[in-house]
Amino acid sequence: MNRIFRSSALLLLIAVFVFSCKQKEPQEIISETTFSTYLADSAIADTAVEKHEIFYGLLTPVEITAIFSRLETAYNTDILNPVESAENYLSASKAALNLGIYGVDLSYLKMFDLNTEILKYMVVIRRLSNRLNIPTEYLTDPLNKIEKNMSDTDSVLSLVNESFKRIENHLEQNDRKSTAGLMVLGGWIEALYISTDLLLDTENPDPEVVQRIAEQKYTLNTLLSFLKNYYDDPVVVYYTKKLKFLKKYFDDFDIYFKKDDLEIDREKQVLKARGADLTITTETLHSIRDYAEKMRGETVGI
Repeated sequence: MNRIFRSSALLLLIAVFVFSCKQKEPQEIISETTFSTYLADSAIADTAVEKHEIFYGLLTPVEITAIFSRLETAYNTDILNPVESAENYLSASKAALNLGIYGVDLSYLKMFDLNTEILKYMVVIRRLSNRLNIPTEYLTDPLNKIEKNMSDTDSVLSLVNESFKRIENHLEQNDRKSTAGLMVLGGWIEALYISTDLLLDTENPDPEVVQRIAEQKYTLNTLLSFLKNYYDDPVVVYYTKKLKFLKKYFDDFDIYFKKDDLEIDREKQVLKARGADLTITTETLHSIRDYAEKMRGETVGI
């Protein structure tokens, strides 16, 4: 199982920082129906942009927070999965999927410092964890440690990796290993849903938002490989088929890195790049957003 994706998976669940988003200069929309992040070589040469790490394009809470702040996106109470819905998640699969979803919702609430709502979602997360027989401290302990080491990416990765292995081992000992895969899946679906619903304006797309959504192409490929570990669970197989359908939209475009700009850190299994070139149609963006909404609606439904 991929070590970095394992780390990224728990980040979705416990809503913590992995890497900072580097803001870029505004880039050109080249037609009404096509969006491109391509910059001419001369423009790149004149733009001092530090290289940043891409952990398979994961949409992290801090990254999303930075974009929300820059775009002045207001809090939307209707975007989250209501805490009342948790009472309906009686099966282990539904509880696991929505534990991942509530974890991402918690990170959204933290962006706006809504303490009363944060408390409600923490209670729900604890309730679903208990329903799945996951000790609460498996989630709360790493969160407390990570919040004290937010500026140290290596420490965060180490803590997250250790925490996920702890949860996965616990579930495996109780013959419920697929629960971990469903938690990851739910978190990824929610992160994509929130980002495409609140941040993506397909009529006037923001370059950074488009690139972050496009980079889910990498995450989705890794997620599909990750879920192969749990094909003995029919629920995992069911959602994998849906992810493969979503993948068709991501396969409509390619992402290119400049020569000598891409570095591969094989030890950490991350990509380091200054930027990427891609051209994606607004139709594809619409399709990704609409299918993400459809998948999320089914996941939170009874």
